[in-house]
Amino acid sequence: QVQLVESGGGLVQAGGSLRLSCAASGRTFSDYTMGWFRQAPGKEREFVGSISWSGWRTYYADSVKGRFTISRVNAKNTVYLQMNSLKPEDTAVYYCAADLFGRDNTRREGGYDYWGQGTQVTVSS
Repeated sequence: QVQLVESGGGLVQAGGSLRLSCAASGRTFSDYTMGWFRQAPGKEREFVGSISWSGWRTYYADSVKGRFTISRVNAKNTVYLQMNSLKPEDTAVYYCAADLFGRDNTRREGGYDYWGQGTQVTVSS
């Protein structure tokens, strides 16, 4: 069983920054690919980005590339999503997810085994 807990969401003005954290339980966190997804009101959940088990490879949706950065500290069982130059269209509930098989560039929801409860990010114009 893996538990994921996101934190760091909030209200920010357009152009601002936020850093989300996702703390994971489990002794083998360093084996997991970790992903971030988001779901805006009335829309389907969408892929934001992912990071390989080693942290050496990251992948991003085109909509956030160059603005968002994913990182991880395996010793702390934590993955981060640094969000800069935020836009109102980034408003959504953000979820972290774990792929226990450590597959590379997993972008489908079905590729992830465990999910956090989500944290709200609201960007005002």
